[in-house]
Amino acid sequence: MNLDSIEVDGRPRTYTVVGQADGKPSRALVMIFHGSSQSGQKHRKFTGTAYDNLAKTGEAVVVYLDGHKGNWNDARRNSSFPARTDNIDDIAFTRAAIEKLAASHRIDTDRVFAVGYSNGGQMVMRLMHEAPELIAGAAVIAATLPAPENFLAANVSPTPMPVALIHGTKDRIVPYAGGEMGWWTRKLFKVGGRSLSALQTAAYFAEHNGITDEPVRSMLAQKSASTGGTSVELTTYQQQDRPPVVLYTVHGGGHTIPGPAKAPAVLGKTNQDIDTAELVDELFGIRR
Repeated sequence: MNLDSIEVDGRPRTYTVVGQADGKPSRALVMIFHGSSQSGQKHRKFTGTAYDNLAKTGEAVVVYLDGHKGNWNDARRNSSFPARTDNIDDIAFTRAAIEKLAASHRIDTDRVFAVGYSNGGQMVMRLMHEAPELIAGAAVIAATLPAPENFLAANVSPTPMPVALIHGTKDRIVPYAGGEMGWWTRKLFKVGGRSLSALQTAAYFAEHNGITDEPVRSMLAQKSASTGGTSVELTTYQQQDRPPVVLYTVHGGGHTIPGPAKAPAVLGKTNQDIDTAELVDELFGIRR
């Protein structure tokens, strides 16, 4: 693991890399976009280093990118944190990081995957619309698509790619049902405007992937050792020769990331029946 930096638009931008530079050729790159008020290192700890496991076999490199003053310049029209007010070009940062890691870590640029939580999930959805050529798949946790009037990229169609969405029904920061965030969250996180529901977000990406078949729903098995009283429902949008879209609805889950590390109680319950890093690995075929 090492901290690296690159200059973008005259600003130094930093990121933490997990994976050896002299590893296997044509490896996958998993880019992790943290949530508001985090950094790459804080998010790495927040997730219990679960994503690091993707790099252990030498078939992938994981990079935890650092936002500008704790945020990403996402595509919500009413964002007003410094990344927006300072007009930070996070797409250029993403592109530059990929180019540098492709050279230094022998990355296959056709196997770059983006994973984002909360504000980071919003950033991933911006990438999907404005720079889809950079990524081959996307995972969005605890974030839903901005409503058209609140979406800066509303007139841009995303390129079809496999998509995973993970969202808790008891998320008090980003409501599973969509709509506006609560007044205190709008003030605290300096965002505003409406968003779609998690189900509407999944249907949106399924439509843009050309999937017309009805989704299939199933409840996932609960692990005997899991605690917290949550359960997971999987909604799968799938059709032959089309990239799939999967929505993991965490019933009773909060603004959290399912996996080995429980989030602070103030964010709600963390499900441990599923591991987000493993789901990303399975959907994208990272460790082939």
